[in-house]
Amino acid sequence: MRTNQKFAVSAIFLGFLLLANACPTRAQAIPTLRSDNVLENASSSSTISTANVAAEDLATALGAEPAAATPAGGGAAAAASTAPEGNWHFAVSPYLWVPWVYGSVGANGNNIHFYATPDELFSHFRFGLLGLVDTRYKRVVLPLDIIWLRLGDDRALPLTPNGTVANVKLDMFILTPKVGYRVIDTKMIKIDALAGFRYWHVGQNLQFTTNTLNFSGSQNWVDPLVGGRILGNLSPKVEIAIGGDVGGWGTGSQLDYSVGAFLGYRIKPPVALQAGYRYMAVDYTNGNKLLNLIISGPLIGVTINLK
Repeated sequence: MRTNQKFAVSAIFLGFLLLANACPTRAQAIPTLRSDNVLENASSSSTISTANVAAEDLATALGAEPAAATPAGGGAAAAASTAPEGNWHFAVSPYLWVPWVYGSVGANGNNIHFYATPDELFSHFRFGLLGLVDTRYKRVVLPLDIIWLRLGDDRALPLTPNGTVANVKLDMFILTPKVGYRVIDTKMIKIDALAGFRYWHVGQNLQFTTNTLNFSGSQNWVDPLVGGRILGNLSPKVEIAIGGDVGGWGTGSQLDYSVGAFLGYRIKPPVALQAGYRYMAVDYTNGNKLLNLIISGPLIGVTINLK
């Protein structure tokens, strides 16, 4: 395909598309401060015995439980090991999606089919923010997925006086908040039942440098969703996540769904790398405007447990 034709396809697509915790550190063991060692070792020096008594007095004054007779014993270690796990958990997962985008768009009965590769999309990329914020309180989960993309291009128009340049700015914002309950919560597998909504905003702005013409428009709608996810630990370092949702049902779009599967590797207790594949589709019609959109492709990201 010639360069001009390739640009035309991309421009049509873009224009119509956007028309509308780290693990706890082990406490340092000080066997010489353990009272059982003092009792068992009658030959301990008076200095060690004095330290023993001082440690016990300090623990009593602070209201701590007596240290357990373990290799990592000691009052501080026992207090840390017996402290209950916090009820709140908070993690952020920025990610990069490398998708193929295809479907059809139209208005007033004129429909156009489109297909765009990652190269064509990234050549127009201006700004992006993609990430998942995952909050949990006990068994209540509150995931929030954000996709915010801005595409743009400046292109001289042929056969125009004074070399007219068209400036195109395109925005897509997809916000998916959900609330759910962890119906299964074991060490090896966790299953969440989820419900929420997906908010879509697609908009465009077109300006010409040699006149005051300015075209802009946007479409906004909300789709209710139900879904779920499965989180599994294949080993202490390898984990898997499978999830999806479906909705729309004519409230906003006729059909709106997303599925994905990801494999993670925990490089540190609070940090895990992920790679996987995601597929998202929407079928939206509003009067004489329609958008049938499919976004699918590999995804890489990182999860950081903040609490």
